[in-house]
Amino acid sequence: MQMGRLKIADGSYLRLLGSSDAEELHGLIEANRPYLSRWLPWAAGQTFEHTVDFIGRSRKQLAGNGGFQAALIVDDELVGVVGYHGVDWDSRRTSIGYWLSEERQGRGTMTAAVRLLTEHALSVWELNRVEIRAAVENLRSRAIPERLGFREEATMRRVERVGDRQLDCVVYSMVAGDTVSNRVGAE
Repeated sequence: MQMGRLKIADGSYLRLLGSSDAEELHGLIEANRPYLSRWLPWAAGQTFEHTVDFIGRSRKQLAGNGGFQAALIVDDELVGVVGYHGVDWDSRRTSIGYWLSEERQGRGTMTAAVRLLTEHALSVWELNRVEIRAAVENLRSRAIPERLGFREEATMRRVERVGDRQLDCVVYSMVAGDTVSNRVGAE
């Protein structure tokens, strides 16, 4: 997908991650490490070098037609990341991942961003399935696919290790022909 800025709402947009984002992105991870480490396996040990590597891999992902990772910008400040984990073109499916700084939650911004990526996957790329997984206890993350009309399909037991915990994750899906809801609310 070619994009400079993809507008979400007044003052907020998505743009591709670039090497110039490394310091700001890593600073955001550092500031939110206690919160992110509760849910994301990479967050506790994320170094600046890991952040630089992530941005490099995201550029390769885009170049290889495997989706993309986008910076979520609000009022000219990077506040989170949202993107596709990859695209399985043969099966016509993808999954979306996201995280948002704790202080920026509850405003519907990430819900709007995930809505855009879902609509893009189903209508522009004409994929058949979009999946989102979230830890059972991560109610804010789970609220996003629920608000958008994704269907809860299953709970995968002890599927992800985060720190010293094995988390159960809920699998949500939206398939071609489903309607993406326009509901926005606290996330």
